[in-house]
Amino acid sequence: MVLWDPSGLSPDKLVLPLNFFFIVQHFDGDHSIHDIGALYLKRFGEFLLPSKVEQLISDLEQKLFLEGPKTETARQEARARYRQQRARPALFAGRSYEADGAKLRKQIDGFFTSSEGPDFKPSENQGKPIKGLVVPTYDLKQAGPVYAWAYKELQESQQPDVYVLIGTAHAGLERCFAVTDKDFETPLGVVPVDQALLSRLNAAVPEYFEEDIAHQSEHALEFQLPFLQTVVGKPFRIVPILSSFSAMSLTDVSVRTEVDRLLNTLCDVLAEAGTAVCVIGAGELAHLGLRYGGSAPPTDFSFHRSMQRDLEMLKQVEELNPEGFAQYIQKEQDQRRISGFSPMYSLLRVIQATKGQVLRYDRSITDQYNSTATYASMAFF
Repeated sequence: MVLWDPSGLSPDKLVLPLNFFFIVQHFDGDHSIHDIGALYLKRFGEFLLPSKVEQLISDLEQKLFLEGPKTETARQEARARYRQQRARPALFAGRSYEADGAKLRKQIDGFFTSSEGPDFKPSENQGKPIKGLVVPTYDLKQAGPVYAWAYKELQESQQPDVYVLIGTAHAGLERCFAVTDKDFETPLGVVPVDQALLSRLNAAVPEYFEEDIAHQSEHALEFQLPFLQTVVGKPFRIVPILSSFSAMSLTDVSVRTEVDRLLNTLCDVLAEAGTAVCVIGAGELAHLGLRYGGSAPPTDFSFHRSMQRDLEMLKQVEELNPEGFAQYIQKEQDQRRISGFSPMYSLLRVIQATKGQVLRYDRSITDQYNSTATYASMAFF
């Protein structure tokens, strides 16, 4: 098994033989070294020396793979370094999209003109004030044309000056949201944040700024910026927010309270500012197959059944019904692992729109076992 830290705190990849992986699974705070030895004997039929476990613990601590004082100190030091940076750097330039500005513009244009893209035919919403978009967070090289369907609507709309970006925190968060006040760098230049709006938000709910380092290694918002820089025809500002909660977790009163606190405050801050905004919810839909914890590879039949459910679920989003959206997933027990729920739900709670529309739906195969991620582009007016 290969383990790595999606938050980026530990730079290492940890390669573990299966018997060591069995040991690590019991580092949960509920098993002593003696307990683990007994379980190991039962599973593998051989004794496990306590010194081996202690050495493994020491190695994991050194590599920042265990919770504890060393990891917490490293986390605080990493956040201090992040706070000292002038702007959040473009981490995925040259990996998921072109690092050269001219090549990146050509790449973005190619997403629009590809056979799967929207081309440049006039939109039926041309010239209308746009209120929101739902977009993927999947790798641009594969999903770029699907992003383009949403950003074409923005390109032809009456564009605001401020964009509230709410994206999936794929590495997870301690709280339900993480907000940063850092500008974002891309190969096309620096995208400034709206410092006035973020200052008001920080004054009201400062706890949601404590995990701003989560933005450093997260791609969800970074992938949106080259599109914004390409299609928005004037200077603009962003409010960058990462989110991490599930539809199932909203049945927990404490989670619901935390979610309401940020979203209600954000609505109040935007209303007080009187600023026209476009809210962009960035996330994927279903995750099917072995890679995502499924019991078997998807078949054509199971994919098409999931596609039907995705589109049924998105009807609630089109109808601007956040609670109906949550209830649809709760009824399914989130068996299809809708990773983009939190940004999409948050968008529906914040935008002031009258209609939504699914523009494009697609999927990507993520491994040799046909594991599948689905995603969509939507626009709200």
